[in-house]
Amino acid sequence: MTTSKIKSLYTDGACSGNPGPGGWGAVVCYADGNCHELGGADPQTTNNRMEMQAAVAALEFFANSGQTEPVTLYTDSEYVKNGITKWIQGWKNKGWKTSTGKDVVNQDLWHLLDKLNSRQVKWEHVRGHSGDFYNDRCDEIARSFSHSSTPELQQHKVTGDGAGANMGASPLHSENTIVLEETDTTGNKTIESYVITSDLLISNAAMMDSTTDTLENLPREVRVQELRNLIETLHIADEVATKGYLITSSELADLMDVNASAVTSRGDNWVWRNWVVSRVRREGNQILWQLERIDHVSTTD
Repeated sequence: MTTSKIKSLYTDGACSGNPGPGGWGAVVCYADGNCHELGGADPQTTNNRMEMQAAVAALEFFANSGQTEPVTLYTDSEYVKNGITKWIQGWKNKGWKTSTGKDVVNQDLWHLLDKLNSRQVKWEHVRGHSGDFYNDRCDEIARSFSHSSTPELQQHKVTGDGAGANMGASPLHSENTIVLEETDTTGNKTIESYVITSDLLISNAAMMDSTTDTLENLPREVRVQELRNLIETLHIADEVATKGYLITSSELADLMDVNASAVTSRGDNWVWRNWVVSRVRREGNQILWQLERIDHVSTTD
């Protein structure tokens, strides 16, 4: 049997509300053209955590394959890519503190990524929503899970040495590794991996309307929760504007639930919902932005 090696890993995360219900997706691409898809959900999380969780799951899958040849991991999160390739060593040297002395956020996942990362892994940033097929597929999986829908995942049976054989058209008895977060008695989040058969995934999907992940077709209680999450996001934006806080591109992207590149590509002054967003200045590698309510902005004819 011909051994099929993993050529690349694609990962993405999504969150409805940020914080709110989240999902992640990963696609493992083999040299022979086959793919293996992974995905999972968290009922209360952030977009950054889901981006990281997707990378953790992809690297766990790669580590378990036993492959020694290098692989490229593609992520549309600059936070994840820069964190694991540029910032993490400084954090460790400072006892997991930032340059301002604050605790590094999402330490549990950074520890996992650091443990799973190796010289075999090459990290590449891919621009989100730019037409990249596998990035778009990861986004589709992640968003589906974040909307409480279970997508049908393409499965590829893999042996311990990385060899693979296509499962065929029916995914009814395939397996999928899903990583779920739980909170322990100390309030810290722990991460566990489970192997779940597609029979269970399909039975869970049958309990909810998973024919589409569009908001209009979700149950009413889910739509109401989505609205609550939106209102919470708008309250945060209003407080940022009212208090005159300056926020970075990544923080603004988290608030808007978009990629950081989607923020910086819009220019120095633009409108988002009820606010005018203005670029104020650059501090080091960070661009700082200000939000101002549209009804508070004076206009001239």
